[in-house]
Amino acid sequence: MTQPVSPPRDSTGKVPQAGDPPAWRAVLFRADVRTWSLLGVLAALVLIGGITKPDEFLDTRNLQLVLTQASVIGVVTVGMTFVIISGGIDLSVGAIVALASVWATTVATQEYGFGGILFTAVLVGLGCGLVNGVLIAYGGMVPFIATLAMLASARGLALQITDGRTQIVTVDGVLDLGERDAYVLGIPPLVLVFAAVTVIGWLVLNRTTFGRRTVAVGGNAEAARLAGIDVRRQRLYLYLLSGLCCGIAAFLLIVLSGSGQNTNGNLYELDAIAAAIIGGTLLTGGRGTIVGSVLGVLIFTTITNIFALNNLQSDVQQIAKGAIIVAAVLVQRRTASTT
Repeated sequence: MTQPVSPPRDSTGKVPQAGDPPAWRAVLFRADVRTWSLLGVLAALVLIGGITKPDEFLDTRNLQLVLTQASVIGVVTVGMTFVIISGGIDLSVGAIVALASVWATTVATQEYGFGGILFTAVLVGLGCGLVNGVLIAYGGMVPFIATLAMLASARGLALQITDGRTQIVTVDGVLDLGERDAYVLGIPPLVLVFAAVTVIGWLVLNRTTFGRRTVAVGGNAEAARLAGIDVRRQRLYLYLLSGLCCGIAAFLLIVLSGSGQNTNGNLYELDAIAAAIIGGTLLTGGRGTIVGSVLGVLIFTTITNIFALNNLQSDVQQIAKGAIIVAAVLVQRRTASTT
């Protein structure tokens, strides 16, 4: 006697009915709604900039400046996105950028040239990330407290190294990267580095076991542990990744400003967190996208540029940023409730 054959089901477990759209379209729609919303906001900002200051805003040099400024905080945001997806937070990224930038621009470090500055910036970032990771993963400290302590310590050490003075870079190889002669097809080298970090971050998050483990730890750490994931080691790696991104960003900032200052990276932690949030990353962990975070960075950088060109006060700019964050979160919640 033949057994009855159960009807095929889609990825959601439901039996498709005649006239229903394919399941892949629903999944694609849910994934793209946030991205298209952010692209819409960015397009609206570009339109506003083009209307208010068409000659200045749409000038090639200004657009290159916007992308260059977005590159530094953008690299930091990529690392922050991974940390938040895992259910953590890193309040020390701005201070780590400051410490790495001043340590890499001391007279002693500059004697080793281009390689010495780059190596020092990355090494300092990794060192700070290692301390954060050990305290959180193996010391049992709450990420908020551990990274807050790192924020205070790194800022203090940066101030001690510089004694409050600006350290000027004299290495030609570093300074040359900020010149227009170094542009590749009209694209600044800093933007190319940002693009490379973004692509690598996307591949790691979406195409590797490391990315899947990061999402699993953020979604349910205990379930991830029972599934065989070393949660503590994964968290250590994530804070190392965040520190690495801070080191790279510090080097980009050195190239951009031609100096190292203890005030570098001021409020980078808030900008990175805000960009990740409006990009669709949940503060509770378990979900996030690199593309969304990058679009968030571009939105905030464009806002800053438009306000600067129109000579508007910075307090109005902060209010606008806050309004965008609230609107983005409301859109995400509404999208989640309707899909």
